[in-house]
Amino acid sequence: MKTIDDLQVAGQRVFVRADLNVPLDGETITDDGRIRAAVPTITKLLERGAKVIVASHLGRPKGAPDPRFSLAPVARRLGELLGRQVAFATDTVEENARATVAALGDGEVALLENLRFNAGETSKDDAERGAFADRLAALADLYVGDGFGAVHRKHASVYDLPARLPHAAGDLIAAELSVLKKLTEDVKRPYAVVLGGAKVSDKLGVIDHLLEKADRILIGGGMAYTFLKAQGHEVGGSLLQEDQVPAVQDYLRRAKARGVEFVLPVDVVAASEFPDLKTKAPGNPRTIPADAIPADLQGLDVGPETRKLYASKLADAATVFWNGPMGVFEHPDFAEGTRAVAQALLDSPAFTVVGGGDSAAAVRILGFDENAFGHISTGGGASLEYLEGKTLPGLAALED
Repeated sequence: MKTIDDLQVAGQRVFVRADLNVPLDGETITDDGRIRAAVPTITKLLERGAKVIVASHLGRPKGAPDPRFSLAPVARRLGELLGRQVAFATDTVEENARATVAALGDGEVALLENLRFNAGETSKDDAERGAFADRLAALADLYVGDGFGAVHRKHASVYDLPARLPHAAGDLIAAELSVLKKLTEDVKRPYAVVLGGAKVSDKLGVIDHLLEKADRILIGGGMAYTFLKAQGHEVGGSLLQEDQVPAVQDYLRRAKARGVEFVLPVDVVAASEFPDLKTKAPGNPRTIPADAIPADLQGLDVGPETRKLYASKLADAATVFWNGPMGVFEHPDFAEGTRAVAQALLDSPAFTVVGGGDSAAAVRILGFDENAFGHISTGGGASLEYLEGKTLPGLAALED
């Protein structure tokens, strides 16, 4: 796989597929981590005299313009971080995009409007996707794939476009791959994995694969209650995927047979109602044993004893991968489990990887120094699929 150091970019129009899919509250960016992660590759290309065309998706618009998902706020923030003007095209491949790109001088940068405003970006029809990729290719001379958070998608700008232009991986993708190989090849042990988030079904593939790789797996978040149910415990009104209980029971059996330690919550922080995340009104939390959640309560975080237990299980690890919060970290009454796991990673001598998505957002929102962790991934779903051993379309497209 070539990198941008292998490309002659001076005076060339370089299409950079970034992942600028940041959370927005109206036009306010609430977490700019993915924009900051894109800056080094863009800066390197600009300093080498390229005309840089940045493109990304944001949210899930239905193949047509939707002002709620405009990248205009991202263009403003990207300009602040780059310290230079970012021209913003108000469409993706139409008249304004063509004019904006044509006006670029060497060392100048433009951002196209949301790629998903065009149905061809995400189409399952190869011809429709290819037609959109042709129009994108007409804007550029070279292609750089740097949106790691999107490489597991078979989308026009990720999969089809590299086949139409000389291409290379950006520095962000190169860094992500280097880290993920440390989690899959010649792993330093003990290897501990912390999985959280809402649904077991989102993590089935990676759990299945990690049973062959990890020494211990710690489970938290909403998915923990399906594991507790699989052990025969009542979980009250907690999030539960009843249809996944048989699969989880099988994982627990296989883990025991292979000597892989599954670590589940011993206590939880519960409440009668899901907290209000906008007002942050008190959530009336109660700490209760994980095996005795009453019918009128729902677990919303791991409890203090579980936090101590998880910290002890991470203290002697040599490698740790963490994906998914331990609870509703956006509310202060239910953030301590996630905070405790983040702190345990910092306190551990292990090589630590925070696997993107909500975990990465939690690290920033809870005030931790990102640079203190071994690596914070920009792609939660992509990281998980890589660890499952899947072929990721966006990475396959960048191979020579």
